[in-house]
Amino acid sequence: MLERSMAANSVGAYIRDVQKLAAFMLQEFPDTGPLAVQSHHLEAFLVHLHEAGMNAKSQARIISGIRSFFKFLQLEDAMDTDPAQLLDLPKLNRKLPHTLSFEEINAIIATIDLSKPEGMRNKAIIDTLYGCGVRVSELTGLLISNIYAEEEFIRVVGKGDKDRLIPVGPTTLKSITLYLQTVRVHQSIARGFEDHVFLNRNGKALSRVYIFKMLRAAAQSAGIQKTISPHTLRHSFATHLLEGGADLRAVQEMLGHESITTTEIYTHMDRSFLKDTLLQFHPRFQMGK
Repeated sequence: MLERSMAANSVGAYIRDVQKLAAFMLQEFPDTGPLAVQSHHLEAFLVHLHEAGMNAKSQARIISGIRSFFKFLQLEDAMDTDPAQLLDLPKLNRKLPHTLSFEEINAIIATIDLSKPEGMRNKAIIDTLYGCGVRVSELTGLLISNIYAEEEFIRVVGKGDKDRLIPVGPTTLKSITLYLQTVRVHQSIARGFEDHVFLNRNGKALSRVYIFKMLRAAAQSAGIQKTISPHTLRHSFATHLLEGGADLRAVQEMLGHESITTTEIYTHMDRSFLKDTLLQFHPRFQMGK
């Protein structure tokens, strides 16, 4: 996993998944060591997960982790055959991501008290999440030295430690600049965080948990009933771009997706938008006007 440059969160998830298998084997097949695991053991483990009520997405992630584990053992010549090779992934129902309208995003921002120092920071956070479509981990790791104001780009470090450049609009850039020049400049900064953009009251990088809680509290204050997260703003960024006619490949590049099929999920549009498009552009629909 380290060789694949996976994020720490992904590595931790894979380790926990393999630990689940180890616990199952210890309980059900205590005399079978990890190098003696066979396909029927793994099939029994999958039945166990299903009977425990685990959803298909979680099962698929665990299977992926187990496959990687046994593939590694085989590559290291610890095993002659890969018992996980023929494991089938459960079928996943691809759900459309939740999105917010532009009006809802403005309503959330309007609830922020800009007279407080954290208000300036939180507005800049929301503007960056929605204005640039970054992941929350990319936002918490954003560096001042990676903001190119004159060129109107920011550089973020994404999954697999891959850098990418993202355009930053004047509204987002203004929010970040105001926060840096009026709030952050007066903070005591902890050693090692001098270059981080968004800091907590202790002068350290903000946690992802804080951003989740802040955003949900602001949405609740705005009267928005949807269950949202920082990723909702990323979904909204992509959806609004594509609904406005942006090129799918360009959106893929900005989101940092390796595969364009991942980006294609954002091409969903509500029925009223599709109907309005037909009414406006299709000659058969225009004949009935």
